Amino acid sequence: MTAPIIRAFFDEPTNTVSYLVADPVTGDAAVIDPVLDFDLASGEVDTRSAAAILAAAQQEGWTIRLILETHAHADHLSAAPWLKERTGADIGIGEHIRDVQKIFRPVFGFETNAVRTTDFDRLFADGERFSVGNLDFEVMHTPGHTPADLTYRVGDAAFIGDTLFMPDYGTARADFPGGDARTLYRSIRRVLSLPDNTRLFLCHDYKAPGRDHYVWETTVADQRRTSIHVHDGIDEDDFVAMREARDATLPVPRLLLPSIQVNIHAGHFPEGEANGVRYLKIPVKAKADYPPSASSE
Repeated sequence: MTAPIIRAFFDEPTNTVSYLVADPVTGDAAVIDPVLDFDLASGEVDTRSAAAILAAAQQEGWTIRLILETHAHADHLSAAPWLKERTGADIGIGEHIRDVQKIFRPVFGFETNAVRTTDFDRLFADGERFSVGNLDFEVMHTPGHTPADLTYRVGDAAFIGDTLFMPDYGTARADFPGGDARTLYRSIRRVLSLPDNTRLFLCHDYKAPGRDHYVWETTVADQRRTSIHVHDGIDEDDFVAMREARDATLPVPRLLLPSIQVNIHAGHFPEGEANGVRYLKIPVKAKADYPPSASSE
């Protein structure tokens, strides 16, 4: 079995880790969860993070064949379209992105509430296998954080998205629309049923209290032994009670609204208006009698 070469790229503004996974024999590669740099205050977009991944692949002589999303992220925008334009690589995500679109398209008042999966080239089902060069990937559907979360297994590595964080930090939230703490627990136990030496590559790290450096790789054995949320001995009901209580205290992610409306469409922004500018939508929810009634004058 060919062992993958794995390069990690950490984006500190969003605490996100992207990965470049290459076959050392053929030089074929996949990118997992690429970040598009987005400044919320100014609306400015930059591609420096994705460009660093592309430059690393080019320096090694690797060819990017696939761009894989573990889920429709709520904390950063995806750079998948930019990478696809420069590499010709297909964009893949879990087939349950349809469920996520059904939830969120009405939120942003898109033209229809129907799903639109044509932005993605590949929709993966649980248990599906695919190859990148000589690397054999297996897909695991691991919902709970969102309905569409996937884990990608290759060799002794598993890219688990937001399902788990480092053992000293815990697990993903499950309070987004379509999320469910009980489903998350069952997905986590499925991941933790993999061999103990399976390396788990995370999508985020936030530095647990008392830790002064970022880390994004752990193992099944470490999680089962020391995870503060799901170590062996914590049952489903205890986890659900803890997760739901904790989620009730968490703030809305800073980039939730721009991220979701872009990422459910594979990272594509809305088409430009007549003035050539693309606009993102911000739904307004009034808690009182605001906005006031329109003047009758």
